[in-house]
Amino acid sequence: MARRSDHTREELQEMALSAAETLLDEQGGAALSTRKVASAIGYSVGSLYLVFKNLDDLCWQINARTLDGLTQTLEQQSTDQPPRDRLKAYANAYLDYAREWSHRWALLFDHSTDEGDAPEWLQEKIAALFGLVEIDLAELYPNEKPEDITLAARTLWGGVHGITQLKMRDKLFFGGDSAAQRMTDSLIDRYLDGWSHAEDNAKGDAE
Repeated sequence: MARRSDHTREELQEMALSAAETLLDEQGGAALSTRKVASAIGYSVGSLYLVFKNLDDLCWQINARTLDGLTQTLEQQSTDQPPRDRLKAYANAYLDYAREWSHRWALLFDHSTDEGDAPEWLQEKIAALFGLVEIDLAELYPNEKPEDITLAARTLWGGVHGITQLKMRDKLFFGGDSAAQRMTDSLIDRYLDGWSHAEDNAKGDAE
């Protein structure tokens, strides 16, 4: 077994997170334990607690890396597209990410603690992810209040997530392999069309 002096704290943390992600990918969230992670890197469980408070902390940090990967994936979508098309590309990338990293994606939503909400630093990463959607919505609807843009981003992406969740559980019962993308495209189009229609009506009433 490796000695504590063999690796720095940062190296030990990276080793543990990489091992935990491999374990998660291969066996799912139910298989995660500090004992298994420590065994995978050749350290004691006690050594692992030098860099993580507990298993919950380990899971939160895995989720942080997952969010970073997901954010990078969305950021890679073409910036040359119109905002509506970019939102659709985000949704499709989200679907693809969930399929490719299914267990990591699931841990984002399955992990919870008795202490309540996710740590503030993790919530900041979630907000940054939603910020990508907010930028496009603000470009489409520049006269809307920031708080309404924030609400719309959360509402719209809640629908995209719901479709993704059903797809991942094979519960769409509709349309074959392309059904999920067609549904997210339809959701985005109809949500934005409804918003535009409401704005047009409001302008008409004002005149």
